[in-house]
Formats: sequence, structure tokens, C-alpha cells
Amino acid sequence: MIKRIFPFLDWFSGYNFSLLKADALAGLTVALVLIPQSMAYAQLAGLPAYYGLYASFLPPIVAALFGSSRQLATGPVAVVSLMTAASLEPLATAGSAEYIAYAILLSLLVGVFQLALGILRLGLVVNFLSHPVVNGFTNAAAIIIATSQLSSMFGVRVDNLDHHYRTMIRMAQSAIHYTHWPTLCIGVLALVIMIVLKRIAPRVPNVLVAVIVTTLLSWLVGFEHNAAVESKAIQSPSTLEIIAKFNAATSSIPSLAEERTKTSKQIEKAREGGQDAVSRIARIDAEHDDRVVESKLEEVKNEARLYREALRLLLFKAAIQPDNSVLYYLADEVPDGAKTDGRIWRIRVGNNPIKLEKVPMTGGGEVIGSVPKGLPAVTMPDKIDLGVMLKLFPYAIIITLLGFMEAISIAKAIASKTGQRLDPNQELIGQGLANLVGAITKSYPASGSFSRSAVNLQAGAATGLSSVFTSLLVVIMLMFFTPLLYHLPQSVLAAIIVMAVMGLINVSGFIHAWRAQWYDGLISILSFVCTLWFAPHLDKGIMLGVGLCLMVFLYKSMRPVVTSLTRDRSRVLVNAVSTGLEECKYLSLVRFEGPLFFANASYLEDKISDLMLYKTTLRHILIIANGINDIDASGEETLSLLVDRLRSANIDVSFSGINETVLVVLGKTHLYNKIGADHVYPTMDEALRTIHPTLHTQEEEMQRCPLGIHPQPAIIHP
Repeated sequence: MIKRIFPFLDWFSGYNFSLLKADALAGLTVALVLIPQSMAYAQLAGLPAYYGLYASFLPPIVAALFGSSRQLATGPVAVVSLMTAASLEPLATAGSAEYIAYAILLSLLVGVFQLALGILRLGLVVNFLSHPVVNGFTNAAAIIIATSQLSSMFGVRVDNLDHHYRTMIRMAQSAIHYTHWPTLCIGVLALVIMIVLKRIAPRVPNVLVAVIVTTLLSWLVGFEHNAAVESKAIQSPSTLEIIAKFNAATSSIPSLAEERTKTSKQIEKAREGGQDAVSRIARIDAEHDDRVVESKLEEVKNEARLYREALRLLLFKAAIQPDNSVLYYLADEVPDGAKTDGRIWRIRVGNNPIKLEKVPMTGGGEVIGSVPKGLPAVTMPDKIDLGVMLKLFPYAIIITLLGFMEAISIAKAIASKTGQRLDPNQELIGQGLANLVGAITKSYPASGSFSRSAVNLQAGAATGLSSVFTSLLVVIMLMFFTPLLYHLPQSVLAAIIVMAVMGLINVSGFIHAWRAQWYDGLISILSFVCTLWFAPHLDKGIMLGVGLCLMVFLYKSMRPVVTSLTRDRSRVLVNAVSTGLEECKYLSLVRFEGPLFFANASYLEDKISDLMLYKTTLRHILIIANGINDIDASGEETLSLLVDRLRSANIDVSFSGINETVLVVLGKTHLYNKIGADHVYPTMDEALRTIHPTLHTQEEEMQRCPLGIHPQPAIIHP
């Protein structure tokens, strides 16, 4: 019992120094991959890069201590990071304090769901996400993740629009207008380093090498080049006018948002007042005011977006004056003979008003910047808001299932190689506790990582202590070495993400699903297309795929396999319809496969009715019930009516191979007595030996029957 509560105690049975050394080396190796990857994934989730380190601090330790896999490496992963961004973008601006608080709250919800499923032993709930759906979603997510990093690779900034493909079109337009070539070159260099090292030296941590090389290069060449200038230094009246309009629009957003919050509260208060005339009028007025404020807010946001896009398209050159002061001219308006620094400058514009005394200008590339030193504070999430939790609820469920499916798939693959015992429910408990503990240390949702788990296994990890060593190295990084991350280029993080998601693309998965069942292949393709189409609303693609799978399941449940059997030349029972073999004129063998319940009971009745119309010489029906593993009241009622109907039509009916569960139901409802004990046989062969001779009066006729003792060559129907 103690080991079930604390499964990590089992690690130390026969543990020795050599195993400790192997775990330490594996933990160090994984940490070298995890540190840069986690920062990249945090930015994919819309969070500051160092939140990836926070998600790599306690979650890996807790997941390893309380999970069942000894080599599973937990932490930030690409798909969960993308889902986190998709769930939070409608609620807050990426990177804002509210956004970060909601990400931590999402981790708390995911942890609660995973822990509850594990404690209740409901790990099988993950089966609602079928392989075709996950394959389609994962391929689409890989494309979405990779393309979302192109703006960082090209060094351009664009606002996220309502559809991912529209954002990509806007990004392409911006890249054509302006690509920061040093940013693109350093990103491509990182990709080349990782690809080459992966091929020629797979044991070398290629991600770490790429990060070290590009960070040193960034520091040496002065990759980042920012300036804060007074507005009078910008020699473009039209630009200053756009800045003024942008500031006016963005400054009015907070007051309108606050006003809308008030109108929402007024609506709730009016609804609580009852259904009298005064309350209804108050509710109508409040709803009208809310729509007016919402309309104004959307109009102002759209206006701010247009001005922000206009400012981002402006390119400047810095003209150095005789007194060494700098004036900024539009690139095509620089005075003749002016001395410039050779750079192209742009205005850094975000969602907040631009301070006229400190207009942010950038003439270089984007870097990570300052990373807070020290460990995150251990506190409960700040924004525990019921309304926000209800909005995050469906996303938390999807992330719970997706994250666990990814983790358990990796764990199973590892277990097949190591031979260790794997408990999916214990793994759920481990992942749930990891996300719960992560939420109080400012982590966003984490899961098992395929690439880092593979590295952990290859590096020789023997127990989950390797994850403890991994986290210790992350702690050391947070405590002492965060200044070294300042000059890490953003485009390198984008390259790391692109490199990581290449392995998620699996075209053969579509082919495999189609070969198994055409409708599985179709569901996989539709899940892929819809996830791409509806992005960034990724939940719609998954929901569609799950819905289609449930529809197929219901359709197959409503139309189970009901076959009429006969014997072929080798006396093997086969489907009479599909093979076209002759059947006995007087006896029909009907096999029903699946539970007999309310959804498919009428289907069996219809098949028997068709059989009665088709075979006018029919005298007896033997229902082979081996495949009926369960029966409900509707199924029992249908069987009762069938027995009455067949016998009233002078057609007898018998059953063979009824299992114990169904027999109990038939006994309780007295249907067993109606059928008759002499009409219920333990096996089909015994039923045939008893029934068949009674239906054939002549020996010759009996021998020519396909179900006879010495059947003649089968007659094929034309």
C-alpha cells in the first residue's frame, strides 16, 4: 500500500552507485535539451520565455516521483503549449499579467482533472480520442506550430487574426515588405547546426550547441540594437499623427473594458430581480447598454489594430547630425548627403500607448532579454475566477486528454523496450500532481515529452531520479546563470520549435488509417483539414473528429453484424450472402455479433423479417448467440416478440451458445421458459445435430443439404 501511494520507493530496490551515476548523466543530458526547448515552448504558449523554465522546475520531479514510468521526461511540450495559447488568446493579451495568471489557472484545472481521473481509475477515458483523430490533429498542429514561428524567423511582427491562415497571409505580406536578414540568417544557422549534428553526431546535444553558438554570435555582433527617442527626433509628421491616433485609441480601451464589466454586472443583477415588468425593462436597458459598449470597444480595438499595422510597416533610417544627435527619417525621405548608421529602424509598437518622450525604436533583432533571477514564488494562482474557469473548462478537458495521451503513448513505447510495468492510472496521478504543483510555482500545463524521453532512455536513465537531476540543473540555471540567456535570439527559439515539430508530421498515419477502415482515414483527414481551417480555435477540429468517431460508433452499434451462415466445401461455416453459397431450405443459422440493446434491437427484428420473406420454405431459425455479450430490457422484449411472431407463423426458433450474463437476464424475465429449455443448446454443433434431422424427411434430401452430414459440392447462386 505504501508503494502504491509512493511508487518511487520501488526505485531503491537494488539501487547502487553505478545506477546513480547513470541517472545523473541522463538527467544532465535531458536538462541540456530541456532548458532551451522549454523557453521556446513558453513563447509558443504566448508566455515570457522564462516561464518555460518555471514549468521545468517542479513538474518533472513530481511526475517522475508519482508516475509509473521511470524514463518519462515531463515538462513543456509543443502541442500542449499551442493548446494553451489557443485557450487563452480570447481571454487576454498574450504576455500580459492577466494572460499569465490564466495560464497558471489552466495548469491548476488540468492538474485537478488528471488527478481525479487517476484516483477514480478512469484512464480509459482517453480512448475518446481515437488514433485517427489524434493523427489528424497532431499533423495539423505541427504545421500550425511551424508556420506560427515564421514571423520570428523573418523578424516581423503581425497581429493574430481570427484565422491562422489569415495571420500567415499578413505575415507573408510583412515579410515581403520587410525581412530582417540578420534575424533570418541566425535562425537558419541554428536550424543547420541542429540538423547537421543530429545526422553526424546524434549523441551531441544539438539544441544546446545551436543555442551557445548563436548566443555568442548575437553578443559579439550586437544583434540587439534598440533605442528610446523623443518624438521630435522622428522627422515625419504623418508618423507622429499616426502615433497620436494610436495612443488615443489604445488609451480608451481600458475605460471601455471597465464600462463593459459594469454593464455585464447590471445584466446579472437584472436577471436576479425576477420576471416582473420592472426587472425585464431593467434587463433590456442593461443589455442594450452592453451591446453599445461592446460595439464601441470592438470599433476602438479595430482602429488601434489598423494604426499599429501602419506603424509596423514604416521603415526609418537614422541620420547622424554634426552634434552627434540622431534624427529618424522615413527610409525614402532621407536628405541627400545625410550620414546614416546603415541600419533600418522600426518603431516597436505593442498594445499599450507609445510614450512620446521615449518612442521605442529597434534597428536590430529580437533577443530573450532579461530573465528574472531566482526561483518562482510558491503561491496559489491569483485569478481564481469562476467565470474564467467555466470558459477554460472545455480547453482544460482537451489538454487533459491530449497531454495524457501523449504521455502514456511515450511511456508505453519506453515500457516495451525496458519491460517495466506501466500503470496508466498511476501515470495520470503523476501528471495531475505535476500540474497541480506547477500551478503554485507559476507553471503552465506540462506533459510527457517524446523527444526528451527518448534522450533520457538513450542516455541510460534507470529510474525517475534522472528527472530529479534534470530539475536540479534547471534550478541552478535559474539561480545563477540567467544573465547568460539575455542575448539568445528569438529566431533561434523559433528554429528550435520548428526542429522539434518536424517529428510530429506523420503522413503514413493517414494511409494506415485508410487501409484499416476507409472511414477512419476520412475522419483523420477531416480532423486535419478542420484543425487547420479553424486555427487558432483548435478545439473545433478535435471536437469534430470526436463527434465523427462517436457517430461511426453509434452507426455500427445500431447496425451490428447479422449474418446467415452455411457450410462451404471444407465444411466451414461462412457468410451465405457474401459467398453466394446455397443455404438449407428449412433451417437458417443467424449469427448476431455485439450487445443486444435499445439501439439495435429493431435491426435484428428487421433482419429476421427479411429472412422470413426471402425463404418461404423456412421452418426453423437457430440464433447463434455466442456474440451477444449483453442484453437490456429493449433487447429482451424484442427477443420475446420475435419468439411469439415466429412460432405464430409456424416457424420454430432455438438459441445456441447463450452466455451466462444473458442467461441471467432471460431467467429473471421468464423469457427462458417461453423459449423452452429444449430449444436452448450449449453449442451450435449440438443444436444442428438435434434440429437438422427433424426438418429433412428423406435421406437423399438430407445428404444434399449444405448443412447435412455429407454435403454435396456447393451450388453457386447465379
